[in-house]
Amino acid sequence: MNRPTTDTRTGTEAPQLVPLPTGHEPADPLRDPALYLNRELSQLDFNFRVLAQALDPQVPLLERLRFLCISCTNLDEFFEIRTATVRHAAQLGLPPASDGMAPAQLLESIHARATELVEAQYRCWNQVLRPALAEAGVRILPRQAWSPRQRRWLRAYFRNKVMPVLSPLGLDPSHPFPRILNKSLNVVVMLEGMDAFGRPGHLAIVRAPRSLNRIVELPRQLRGRDEQAFVLLSSMLAAFVDELFPGMTVKGAYQFRVTRNSELVVDEDEVDNLASALRTELAGRGYRPAVRLEIAHDCPRPIVRSLLQNFELPENAVYYIDGPVNLNRVIQVHELVQRPELKYPAFTPRNRFEEGSVFEAVARGDVLLHHPFDSFSAVLELLKQAAVDPDVLAIKQTLYRTGKDSAIVDALVQAARNGKDVTVVVELRARFDEDANLGVADRLQEAGVQVVYGVVGYKTHAKMLLIVRREGRRLRRYVHLGTGNYHSGTARSYTDLGLITADPEIGNDVHLLFQQLSGLAPSIRLRRLLQSPFTLHQGLLSRIAREAQLAASGRPGRIVAKMNALNEPQVVRALYQASQAGVQIDLIVRGACTLRPGVPGVSDNIRVRSIVGRFLEHSRVYWFGNDGRPEMYCASADWLERNLLRRVEICFPILDPALAERIEREVLQNCLADNLNAWELGPDGTYRKCVPAEGEAPHSAQQALLDAL
Repeated sequence: MNRPTTDTRTGTEAPQLVPLPTGHEPADPLRDPALYLNRELSQLDFNFRVLAQALDPQVPLLERLRFLCISCTNLDEFFEIRTATVRHAAQLGLPPASDGMAPAQLLESIHARATELVEAQYRCWNQVLRPALAEAGVRILPRQAWSPRQRRWLRAYFRNKVMPVLSPLGLDPSHPFPRILNKSLNVVVMLEGMDAFGRPGHLAIVRAPRSLNRIVELPRQLRGRDEQAFVLLSSMLAAFVDELFPGMTVKGAYQFRVTRNSELVVDEDEVDNLASALRTELAGRGYRPAVRLEIAHDCPRPIVRSLLQNFELPENAVYYIDGPVNLNRVIQVHELVQRPELKYPAFTPRNRFEEGSVFEAVARGDVLLHHPFDSFSAVLELLKQAAVDPDVLAIKQTLYRTGKDSAIVDALVQAARNGKDVTVVVELRARFDEDANLGVADRLQEAGVQVVYGVVGYKTHAKMLLIVRREGRRLRRYVHLGTGNYHSGTARSYTDLGLITADPEIGNDVHLLFQQLSGLAPSIRLRRLLQSPFTLHQGLLSRIAREAQLAASGRPGRIVAKMNALNEPQVVRALYQASQAGVQIDLIVRGACTLRPGVPGVSDNIRVRSIVGRFLEHSRVYWFGNDGRPEMYCASADWLERNLLRRVEICFPILDPALAERIEREVLQNCLADNLNAWELGPDGTYRKCVPAEGEAPHSAQQALLDAL
């Protein structure tokens, strides 16, 4: 078996499981808060596992830089959404979640854990990656390392290309503190002396416009022995900010950045036009309430207090930074440096439809796509052929995230112009893609596509494509169902599963779902698919209970499930009950998990692992032993409250035994055998890296699939 080693808590005390008070057991012991981990803290721990990839010398150097930047970007989003939600809950005095931690207490815990993460990120940057990159001939030069020639060139660059777009703002009674845009790079400057109007200097704010490149590459003649050399815009601002205040003395310049609540709130029951309401909300997103202040570690304390007061933030919202406050911008170096030996080897995914009719191939049998090892071009080819096929009458599709200049949208537009009846459910509320999806909706409508925005109060997160084709005297439905988005970019970097089928019952189920989404249809009865918010939650509970009944009667009970996150309390309790009955449960949960595995008498038979590797593990797969008649499902839904109860999701069966066996082998058993990129969750809430046991061959689930190509 794999032996866990490294602890992602980096030396901090693990939370202790609180024993139930003797003689004072609650009515349902499985509701005891001690049995539940906190979702937000669990999500933060995921970013430590991402950061561990940046520290792994077995990972190519530029990919390690990418993992560092991913951990920073993830942390930004965590504050914009999760921390903002907790802060709002604390202000409203809302009750705690299943783990029993009050929102105010949770904010303190978030600050402590996030501080550890930030310090670890900057240690990785300052002590590990920056020196390693320099040794490899890729130098990101700090101010103190600039040669006189480099400094002269950079000052000229600053004067010619940066200064003209800067607008420094002195702070005085006629110039109050400016509105600071979410996550924008700013410098607060301490000044001494008199300006041209005889006003004494005090403080000024300089904001770096987002139109400027945050990384500047030095010309070849200034690189020395380095293959490439870069300077951060933040370093230039700090070094040459005195150019903006002639006649005054700059006593100090300190970078800072504020992160704001980015969760859009639209009362859909009170608006006549959701698209118009979202456009209005988007215009103000960058200036919503602040949730975090990042500032240079050497900034004087009075300035920090002043900034906190201005942004109406408490002390547990400030983070001191030993380096660039926008470290995630260094990701540009990964793109600018073309050094194959410093990156993952390129690979060519399989093309399941190299030539011929997709419809003929699918009519012969279901087709399974395992991205990124199978090319996303198969989905695009299906849609392209449908757009020009004279026998195709209608196309219906959901779009949650699709990317800029999407070939999927191009094909839908072409289909509409070719006279097909095209209906697209565009989810306008896909977080951080709202603006892009508004543009997609506008473009589709201009081409004659019927666009609907889903169901009021429920995000449409299901991934479905339905094609209606005339074949002889009958109509046949072809369906694509997936665990990931119709986004060619993420299909190259996320692991996902897709099924293309002409099964009549699945086709009819998908038809009914589109009827429900595009109209005010009554409740529908699906024969093959499970659907949130109606049947998926109960369907999971009943299948977990069935395995428990089997185990209780002496027969094998077995559950293996893979997802991105798990926190739904009823599902967690059902899994605890199944474990108590003797069901062997393996959960592959990439991110946040509130279930505590391995608790004596409660979850002894539950194991939880997380895979963090080259690709983002994104596929959702549920497998139930069912007394020798196993059931295999794929889904768009994680086992989260929002997915099971407040979204439109689909869960679809894999009916072909050969395809079900392939998923079990390629996804579930492959991930369970991983002893290089897997982390095991312990009952104390800590994750430990797995390593091969003595005599055990090393195995990476993702690399094994790449090798099979």
